[in-house]
Amino acid sequence: MILGIETSCDETSAALIEPHDGRPLLRSLVILSQDVHRIFGGVVPELASREHVRMLDPVVQRTLAESGGQWRDVSGVAVTAGPGLIGALLVGVMYGKGLALSLGVPLIGIHHHEGHLFAPLLEDPDLTPPFVALLVSGGHTMLLDVPAWGEYRLLGETLDDATGEAFDKVGTMLGLRYPAGAALERLAATGNPDRYDFPRPMLKDLTEPGRHQFAFSFSGLKTALLRAVKASDDLARDRADLARGFQDAAIEVLVEKTARATELLGRPRAMIVGGVACNRTLADQLRARLSGVAAVSVAAPRLNTDNAAMIAAAGAWRLARGERSDWDLEPFDWKPLPGLLPSPSVQPARP
Repeated sequence: MILGIETSCDETSAALIEPHDGRPLLRSLVILSQDVHRIFGGVVPELASREHVRMLDPVVQRTLAESGGQWRDVSGVAVTAGPGLIGALLVGVMYGKGLALSLGVPLIGIHHHEGHLFAPLLEDPDLTPPFVALLVSGGHTMLLDVPAWGEYRLLGETLDDATGEAFDKVGTMLGLRYPAGAALERLAATGNPDRYDFPRPMLKDLTEPGRHQFAFSFSGLKTALLRAVKASDDLARDRADLARGFQDAAIEVLVEKTARATELLGRPRAMIVGGVACNRTLADQLRARLSGVAAVSVAAPRLNTDNAAMIAAAGAWRLARGERSDWDLEPFDWKPLPGLLPSPSVQPARP
């Protein structure tokens, strides 16, 4: 079995998977979310690190107990090395090193973004590239072409705010508790879609080949929402309509850019991963947009939020290829995906 450890932000998580015929079989997964950050309306790095120190060993022990296995069954340790909060990552990396060394098994550091890409594989063992992947979370927004596992082409990414961050900040403007993504989606479902017509940032770039064709930006959309909030003389009355206007604008951009990339590259599948993939409206609209064109894969919410199962799955794949990390493995706040290839030149369809 491969033990996965995830401590990149404010979730302390461990998981055990058992590779079976080259596919990851999930044996156990424990995720402990740190509620203390709700008080501050965002993650406090120092508090996150302290909570990881306090809870990581109990989480790992519980994961082992729930799997029904023994320490002797663990044949490798996969740990998130980054990107993320350095202090939080350091806790997981040091724990993983010590555990791997004591068990006499290999250690592999995993890029957090690559882990997200492996999440749907835990529910769909027959899932294989090529596909286009939209990675949307609280810290990241990027569109990737994946011709094969371990090979990635960056099509575009956010120029400012991540999608999840925008949802949380808008939620705060509307008086919702952090993290606000799920609450904002529920609120938007009750809103009038015709009342607020917010801008669709960088959507016009979709028809213009160049470095911004598949790029994203959400800062201007947040500003438009803020102005509408300040102009409201009854926020309680307008809250649901504002949430609907914001969500419709953000999702339209995400869906159109993902669908267009899928069509232009001729990929048979699109995938949504990351915390924002828990948004059912986003998944439903992408499925509708690509109906009859390409399949859409979205894992269950538990596997889309930061979790150790996706890290273990990516780790199992890399360990099976004979890859290992040295004992001097260090956490990093930012590095490009391993196996990043030159981006393809994607042109708009000709009339």
